[in-house]
Amino acid sequence: MAIGEDELRRRWARGEACHGLWHMLPGAVTGEVLARTGADFVVVDLQHGATAEDDLPGTAAAITAAGSVPLVRTRSPLFPDVGRPLDLGARGVIVPNVRDAEHAREVVAAGRYAPAGGRSIGRLSGGADEPLVVVMVEAASMLADLDAVLGVPGLDGLYVGPGDLGLSLQLAGPGNRAELRGVLSSIIARACAAGVPVGVHARTGEEAAGYAAEGATIVTVGMDAVFLGEAAAQHLGVARGRPGG
Repeated sequence: MAIGEDELRRRWARGEACHGLWHMLPGAVTGEVLARTGADFVVVDLQHGATAEDDLPGTAAAITAAGSVPLVRTRSPLFPDVGRPLDLGARGVIVPNVRDAEHAREVVAAGRYAPAGGRSIGRLSGGADEPLVVVMVEAASMLADLDAVLGVPGLDGLYVGPGDLGLSLQLAGPGNRAELRGVLSSIIARACAAGVPVGVHARTGEEAAGYAAEGATIVTVGMDAVFLGEAAAQHLGVARGRPGG
C-alpha cells in the first residue's frame, strides 16, 4: 500500500521502524525499482549520488507511483539547496553538514512556509506542503550540542551518518568500530528519550535490524550501487564455478 509523508511522520512518532533504500545511481527507473521492493521510502542522494537535479521530478514521481516516499539528501544545508528539491517533487529532505542547534533551526525554517519558516512559494512538481525535515548528525559539533538539537521546534528527526561522524570523532577504521557503535547507540537512546525520531544508515540488513531494535525508526539499508555490484559478482562467481563471487 502506498504511503505518503504524513503517514511516514506518524509511524516515526509511534516509534515504528521504517526502512528505506539509498538511491545513488542515476535514472527514474532506478528509483522505481528500489520503490517496488516495498521500501517505505527511497532517499535520492543529491550530495554524493549521480542523479541530476533536472531528473528529480521524474525520479520522485516514479518512486511515488511505485508506492514509496521520495526523500532527498540535499547538496548542502544552504537555504536554496533545502527548498529546491521540495519544489521538484521530494516529500522530505535529509540535510547534511548541519553544525549545531542554531543551524538546525535555520534548516527547518528553509523547509517550512511562513509563519513556521521562510520557504518560498513556487514549486514546479508535486512536493509537500508540510515536508519531512531531517537533519544529519555527522559532526562532533552536532554531537556536542545534541540536547539543544533535540529541542528544535518543527524538526521531524535526526539521521546519523556513521562514516562522517566517525571521521569527525577520529573513530574511523575497523579498530574503532566498537567505540563508534557505542556512540551511535547513545545517540539513538537520547533521541528516543526526547521523543525525536532518529535514524542511521546501515550497510546490511542485520545491521539495520540492530539499530531498529534499539529504537531507530528512520533506517536505511545499503545503496543501489552496492546492491548491483554485489549481486552481479555473486551470480558471475556462480557461473564461473566460484560461489560467493
